[in-house]
Amino acid sequence: MINNLKKIIIATGGTGGHIFPAYSLAQHFKDKKVDVEIISDYRGFKYLKDIKDIKIIKMNFFSIIRSNFLKLLYSIILIFCSIVTSIAYLLFNRPNLIFGMGGYSSFPVCIAATVLRIPFIIYESNLLIGKANKFLLPYAKKIFVSHRELEGVQKKFEKKVAEVGNIIRKEVFKFQTKKVNFNQNDSLNILVLGGSQAAEIFGEKLPSIFKLHQESDFKIKIFQQCLPNQNSHLKAFYEKNNIDYEIFNFSNDIIKYLLKADIAISRSGSSMSAELINMRVPFISVPLPSSADDHQMKNAIYYNKKGFSYLIEEKELNSKLLELLKNMSEKNSLLTEITNKQGQYSDKSVYENIDKQLEILINEKY
Repeated sequence: MINNLKKIIIATGGTGGHIFPAYSLAQHFKDKKVDVEIISDYRGFKYLKDIKDIKIIKMNFFSIIRSNFLKLLYSIILIFCSIVTSIAYLLFNRPNLIFGMGGYSSFPVCIAATVLRIPFIIYESNLLIGKANKFLLPYAKKIFVSHRELEGVQKKFEKKVAEVGNIIRKEVFKFQTKKVNFNQNDSLNILVLGGSQAAEIFGEKLPSIFKLHQESDFKIKIFQQCLPNQNSHLKAFYEKNNIDYEIFNFSNDIIKYLLKADIAISRSGSSMSAELINMRVPFISVPLPSSADDHQMKNAIYYNKKGFSYLIEEKELNSKLLELLKNMSEKNSLLTEITNKQGQYSDKSVYENIDKQLEILINEKY
């Protein structure tokens, strides 16, 4: 039935939390023999530029700037221009359906779809609906969500909500049976993740905490994602303090590091959190304080209450992280308890759920 959709365009924001679900969804449609394209801005394009199997379209998109009236007016004019550009592209490359994956880059394409009466679906992976998706919801056929507990949806639009799960890489599901094999005589393998942008603050704050942890007679090995300009400093620090380490920058092959980890320290983006949970990797969420509407904090609180992770605010790293790592090194049960809770959850049916929802829409003729 889904094969009746001859062409789908996926419009996505440029951060990893938008790009990777968009690419995973595109791969799924490609496997179903559907012609699929991804549209993003220059930020997203740098992560997708080496992709050969799916057509990637780069466009100029702009966000609202509210710092003063002139900048606000100028940004509105730029957004209007990007909508016109999107209309022109869709006229000559008309799809059967459009997916808006969130972020300001998806907004002009979905508005263009509304003008041209092309049906579109939006996807929200966070616990709080994003600004672009909130504006687009009245015009969307459906909003696919990772969690039914999504906040910010007006009651009159609740019938549009369809819970499908987290859209993550299918490869992740191959490793769902990962078990904690750490014991006190082994090194505690700590994976530090900063998202697609990497977290500069982790490179600044965490090494000294790891140093104190090792000085407390606990064995550790650090796998740390960092910015390229932090490489030499971190290598020098870890070597000087005899800390076993491996430094890496942004990598599409993050699964190999997840398989090595006993515990991860990560921002609270929905996609990365979902991959950690599905691979049964205990993690410490450190929400990005500047995230829009503090959505990362909402994600972190939700997963913490579910027992899938720990939560430490960025301002509390120096006061709380060391003690938590010590407790983990002493009590393997802390890690086992989390993995057992994670094992009760799975997003494995997410693509099956999406196909079912699309079949309903097709039967209704949108």
